[in-house]
Amino acid sequence: MDLINVENIRFEDKISRLFTPARTVFSLGPVNFDLQAGETLAIIGDNGSGKSLLAKLLVGLETPSSGKILLNGLALSTAHHKQKCHDIRMIFQNSTGSLNPGITVGAMLEEPLILNTELNVQERLSKIDNTLRLVGLLDDHKFFYRHMLSDGQKQRVALAKALILDPKVIVADEPFAALDPSVRSQTVNLLMGLQRDLGLGFIFISHNLGIVRHVADKILVMENGAVIESGKTDVIFNWPKEDYTKRLIETHQQLVNSQYN
Repeated sequence: MDLINVENIRFEDKISRLFTPARTVFSLGPVNFDLQAGETLAIIGDNGSGKSLLAKLLVGLETPSSGKILLNGLALSTAHHKQKCHDIRMIFQNSTGSLNPGITVGAMLEEPLILNTELNVQERLSKIDNTLRLVGLLDDHKFFYRHMLSDGQKQRVALAKALILDPKVIVADEPFAALDPSVRSQTVNLLMGLQRDLGLGFIFISHNLGIVRHVADKILVMENGAVIESGKTDVIFNWPKEDYTKRLIETHQQLVNSQYN
């Protein structure tokens, strides 16, 4: 059985004004895909293609106009929001912005445990320490505030926030965009190690096709809210069907070539 199935997800972004009918300003879908435990799906496309909107639909920050998301064969809906919070977690593009500057790392990690589990204080502290170690940080980092962390450490704390409830699926929206190359490489390796050890499903949104080619098992290509091509990573890179996909890959290859010339 697949870990997650997305079936005919659609979303209509509409605006309405007084005395006039609602007008659709952006339409997404239909989107269909499946993901197994330990598998990575990359979603690629230009800005405005609908990638981040799809991520928000998957984690429940937006509600689809139609279609359904199934986790282990069971449909998730707004009635199952708490289950979504447990099982599908998100890493945002701006790790700094996702961390509250006024509270410690430990308090940030404890909050979802208080809201979503029955763990007592000692059990919560143990869970926080274990999760910090899991992402390569120290127990003492729970006493740090945001301004005391390096960019790489902030990204690891953001990952710890995503992992604290033992999810089955991680949705990562451009998680490496703000990192320098050496920190980016370390973080990619950390994510791949966690996926291997924990059996996580990853949904990875990125403009960086070099990382996509390295980590993804399969790819969705989006343009103007529509999935125009999908398939295994090596097939998409070596035998793209759509001109749009060919352009994305050619642009990436030109960038790679320029770095070596």
